[in-house]
Amino acid sequence: MGRADARRAQQRGARRAAKSGGIRRLFTWRKMLGTFFGFCLLIMGAFVALYLYVDIPKANILAERQSNVYQYSDGTVLTRTGSDGVNRQIVDLAEVPKEVQHTFVAAENKTFYKDKGVDLKGTARGIFNTLSGKGKQGGSTITQQYVKNYYLTQDPTVSRKLKELVISLKVDQKKDKNYILAGYINTAYYGRGASGIQAAAQAYYGIDAKDLNVSQGAYLAALLQAPSQYDWAVATPTGRRLVKERWGYTLDNMVEMHWLDKAQRDTLKFPVPDKPKPAPGMEGQTGYLVEAANKELDKQGVTGEMREAGGWTFTLNIDKKRQKQLEASVDRQLESKLDRKDNKVDATVQAGATSVDPKTGAVVALYGGVDYVKHYISNATRRDYQPASTFKPLVLASALENEAKTQDGDLIGVNTRYDGTSKRPVVGSDTPFAPENEDNQSYGNVTVQSAMNKSINSVFAQMVVDVGPPAVKKTALALGVPDQNFPERPAITLGTMNASTWDMAGAYATLDNHGRKVTPFIVKSAKHRDRTVDPVEGIGNQVISRKSADTVTSVLRGVVDSGSGQAANTSAYEAAGKTGTSENNKSALFAGYTPELTTVVALFGESPKEGGGQVSLTGTANSGRANGGGFPAQIWADYTLGALGGGSSAQFDLQDVERGEVTVPASPSTSPSTSESPDPSPSESSDPPSQSPIETPSDSASQSPIEPPSESPVLPSESPVLPGGGANSGRPGHNNPLNQ
Repeated sequence: MGRADARRAQQRGARRAAKSGGIRRLFTWRKMLGTFFGFCLLIMGAFVALYLYVDIPKANILAERQSNVYQYSDGTVLTRTGSDGVNRQIVDLAEVPKEVQHTFVAAENKTFYKDKGVDLKGTARGIFNTLSGKGKQGGSTITQQYVKNYYLTQDPTVSRKLKELVISLKVDQKKDKNYILAGYINTAYYGRGASGIQAAAQAYYGIDAKDLNVSQGAYLAALLQAPSQYDWAVATPTGRRLVKERWGYTLDNMVEMHWLDKAQRDTLKFPVPDKPKPAPGMEGQTGYLVEAANKELDKQGVTGEMREAGGWTFTLNIDKKRQKQLEASVDRQLESKLDRKDNKVDATVQAGATSVDPKTGAVVALYGGVDYVKHYISNATRRDYQPASTFKPLVLASALENEAKTQDGDLIGVNTRYDGTSKRPVVGSDTPFAPENEDNQSYGNVTVQSAMNKSINSVFAQMVVDVGPPAVKKTALALGVPDQNFPERPAITLGTMNASTWDMAGAYATLDNHGRKVTPFIVKSAKHRDRTVDPVEGIGNQVISRKSADTVTSVLRGVVDSGSGQAANTSAYEAAGKTGTSENNKSALFAGYTPELTTVVALFGESPKEGGGQVSLTGTANSGRANGGGFPAQIWADYTLGALGGGSSAQFDLQDVERGEVTVPASPSTSPSTSESPDPSPSESSDPPSQSPIETPSDSASQSPIEPPSESPVLPSESPVLPGGGANSGRPGHNNPLNQ
């Protein structure tokens, strides 16, 4: 190295040394420690100032209590809640058994009797989560929760959290623990519209708070963590599991705190609460509409506690005229024909429906059951029944979207031919499956269009295999079917997962909307003097291509025009749809749409005995098998006709609806997909057999034809008389495990 290079290297080293020395001088341990203590002093000073500034306020809960108003979309009042005051009755702590008092401490705050009223770690975590957008978090003491309920609001803001901290310290200093505990259990919200332990005891067990036992008290204490999710009557399997775990956790903590004997703990059984009793003013469909709105509001951040505080105006998307039309259609086409008092089958029938605007996602009408105060579970949103063959169009949508091919390598489309032989084993699947067609009818060589018209199980079972069950499931979830009991097996073609009419209305509305995602939502606006809440975004991204969605719509027009859904065809509007009847006839559905309206109607067989349970609909109104092409399609047609003002000239704007190929001729016995032969034999013909299960007007004498709604114009004289009952009308006892 030369002298010049050595000199430059020396200069660079000097510069680096100077720089590092400067950094060390800037960040000495003394300066860092001084900065830290200075920051701590600043925080402490700010807290002292806040402590001196914030006083214990007057109670605002009772003083500011107001009713909530639920409105139709046009602003007319549907109902008011809380107008007669809050469902609360204050009780002295002495009236609550000591062991029940301890359940709340064991569940929420084991150190309650020793702490100073605050949990600094939990509060810091709550503030951090609020600042980071994670929303409401747990971790508060009983004192803090009481302060929040009684003096402050439920808003998850930093300022409210800091005030809660200061006021809690002051309350703990000025009030004894029993006063605070009494205030907490008397102000907490337990769900079912119940505020306070007395109202909760009545709502869940039909007794006074003084009569609660330790097991029941542990359930009410566990409930406070998530009242809507943990209400046993409406909880999902996951919700029930979680609340049982928290109930057990509460009792175990009581044993740990020596408030409960271990031997007694081991004998306790989970106290299943009573069925809910709806509040006055919730009769008829009102309660179902309010319940659906409240579930949506929960997801939007307007919790039960916030609603319970009152002062909200909730405007729903429900169209008053269409809602009344749907109720009238169910009464006219179903209830008027049932003998619920003397007919055991008729007594089990439950109807549900959801109607959606496919252009916005707005739920414009909903039918939850005969009466909310008589049947608390909403048949519109329940997910404990199967959608049956209304799922088949989603299988076709997945085949089109994935450009799937048959086992012979032919592109699946409208004209692709399959072997419609009943009980034909699927080919290419690791899971054996050989579904029976309705009435064990074989159809031979049929197109996809014909298979959809006739709802041929064997064809769509093979199509699921051709597409791949995981791919079919992915498409279905994208369209809006929930991931609940959704296996990835060929049997999903029969709709063996769980989905509500609300869910299926969203999926069919997405098809109606040319593949752009439609999420049904019922709350148009939620306004309070302090805040407003943005509604759900009803229209989302393109989840399947327009050509796939429009092709399915084209196929489903054929189901209404000449297939199993003919009862929905009034010639007063253009319609597409699909029937569905689940295994053993436990549910029957019709899912259909026009260019302006998407509606799903369902019947469910539910035992009226304690605990319910699914039963067969066979024999409903003495009509034989109550399939989707019968009562559901008739209700759908009657409602749609009235909802569209007697008819509509709107047409589906379809594009690229003939995608697909006619396959090369092949033997049905060797391949799951076949081609039409120039001169097919009777067994290979695509024509329906002489005893086809597809109904005709002459087969429907057992159920009366659809009558036009009284408020709607009479159909033109050339309109055809609608067919009545299902394909097996008049054949009681028909319980084949088939889906049509």
